[in-house]
Amino acid sequence: MNPLEMSGLDLLRALVAGDLPRSAMAETVPMTFLDVDPGYVKLSARAGKQHLNPLGGVHGGFAATVLDSATGCAVHSMLEAGVGYGTIDLQVKMLRPVPIDQDLVAEARSVHISRNIATSEGALKSSDGKLLATATATCFLKRV
Repeated sequence: MNPLEMSGLDLLRALVAGDLPRSAMAETVPMTFLDVDPGYVKLSARAGKQHLNPLGGVHGGFAATVLDSATGCAVHSMLEAGVGYGTIDLQVKMLRPVPIDQDLVAEARSVHISRNIATSEGALKSSDGKLLATATATCFLKRV
């Protein structure tokens, strides 16, 4: 199974099924795919003590990383084989402190896909559904 020969949706579904190894980032910031559909991803994430800032709160980069992954993968799920992408802009709004040692849920949806640019939006929520952070992303598409 060559990831470069797979559509974005097929690659993400292979990750969900465990047929492809998790990314290094998904180990650094623990994330696991829960669901993938065209233009949609849902994943779980969990902040640990390694994600704390000097004041003892979860670093804002944790939520930003989870939302960058979710919004990027929502775009990726819409791309055909051989098309890559990268984040141009990520706007994150931190709404509540991210809890430590609790399962969180991130969901993202693609908003617009054109030949060269794609946009998506996402949300990070606590296990009881409280909105912790939101994001919008713009990605460039790299077509061969």
